[in-house]
Amino acid sequence: MITQEVDLVIVGASFAGLICARSAALRGLKVVIIDSKSDPSARIHTTGILVKEAAGEVETPAKFSRVIHGVRLYSPSLNSIDLRAPGYYFLTTDTAGLVRWLADEARNAGAEIICGKKVEVALREADKIVLPQFDVKTRYLVGADGARSTVAKLFNLGRNEKFLTGLEIEYQDLPKADPDLLHCFLDTKLARGYLAWVAPAPGYFQVGLATNANAKPDLKAFLNHTEAIFGYSSATVKERRSGLIPCGGLVQPYAAPNVMLIGDAAGHVSPLTGGGIRLAFRYGRRAGQLIADLLQRHGPPPEKILTTELPSFAKKRALRKVMDLGPPNWFYNVMIGTPAMNWFARRVYFHKRAEAGDSLEAYEHRLKDTRN
Repeated sequence: MITQEVDLVIVGASFAGLICARSAALRGLKVVIIDSKSDPSARIHTTGILVKEAAGEVETPAKFSRVIHGVRLYSPSLNSIDLRAPGYYFLTTDTAGLVRWLADEARNAGAEIICGKKVEVALREADKIVLPQFDVKTRYLVGADGARSTVAKLFNLGRNEKFLTGLEIEYQDLPKADPDLLHCFLDTKLARGYLAWVAPAPGYFQVGLATNANAKPDLKAFLNHTEAIFGYSSATVKERRSGLIPCGGLVQPYAAPNVMLIGDAAGHVSPLTGGGIRLAFRYGRRAGQLIADLLQRHGPPPEKILTTELPSFAKKRALRKVMDLGPPNWFYNVMIGTPAMNWFARRVYFHKRAEAGDSLEAYEHRLKDTRN
C-alpha cells in the first residue's frame, strides 16, 4: 500500500538535486529527495571549485569558500606562468559543508530528504510513478543521481558513455604552496586528456589529477614529480577520494513523460574542463521552476523549454577531442609563456574576460589604476 503521494521525487542529493528541490518546494510542491548515502555530505566526489559564474547563480555562505584570484599554469618541465583577469575569481569550497547547507536550505523550503537507501525499482501507474521501496507515489521524477544514473537506466534514457577518472587527496596544510593561486599542471604522461591540480581550499589543500579512458591515473607519480614545490611528504593527509567526470556532453534523450535527468546524470558538465557546478545550479533551479509550472499551472513539458536553454558544447566537444589525443609534453614545454598559449589559457579559465595580448603586467597595471 502506498502511504505517501507527492508532487516531485528527486533521486540524488547532489548540487543539482538540492537546488531543484529547493526551487520546487518554494513554489509549493511537495518534494521528497532520496539519496543512497547516509548523509548528503558523505562521500563527496568533486573538488568543488566554483567559477565566478557559478557563484553568481546561487548565493552561498562565505564561510564555506575561499576566494582565489589567479591561476599558476605549469608545463611538464615545471616552468610556469601566472594568469589573472580583471574582476575574475574562483571559489574553492568546503564542499561537504556547502552540500550540508544546501540540504538544510531544501529542508527549510519544505523538502523531505530520505538517506541511506538506493532506488532500485520505479513503476509507471497511469500518470504517476511509484517507488515501491519507499511506499511513495509521485507526479514527477527527477534523476540527479550522478554520472551512472539509476533513473536513466530504469527509464531507458540517455546515459553518459565518456568519462574522465579523477583521484584526489586532501592535505591539512601545504606551507610551501602559494595559497592565493590555483595551481594547474599540463602533463600528458601524468594527466592524459586533462590536468593535475593543487587547490587551496578553506582550511586545507586539495591535490589531484584526472585522465581519460586511455590512461590510468597515477597520483603518486604526480606527487613525486612536484614534491619539491609543495612538500607533501611533511604534510598530513585528511581524506582521499575518486570519481568519474562525464565529458561527452549532453545525454539524449534526457527526459520522458514526467521524468527528467539533471546535473551529471544529464551530462550538464563542460566536456573540456569537467566543470559542472555552475550548470548544476542553473539547470537544477530551472528544472524545479519548470516542473512547478507543469504541475501547478498546466505549463508545457519542462524539457520542451529546457532544451532551448541548454548549451550545445560544440566548441568544447571539439577541444575535448584535441585533449584526448594528448598533445606531447614537448609541445607544452615549448608553448608555455608564449602569447598564443597565454591567450588560450585565459580563454579557458576566464572565458570572455580574456583579451588578446592580455599580460600579467597589464592586469596588475589595471588593478593599480582601479585602487588609485
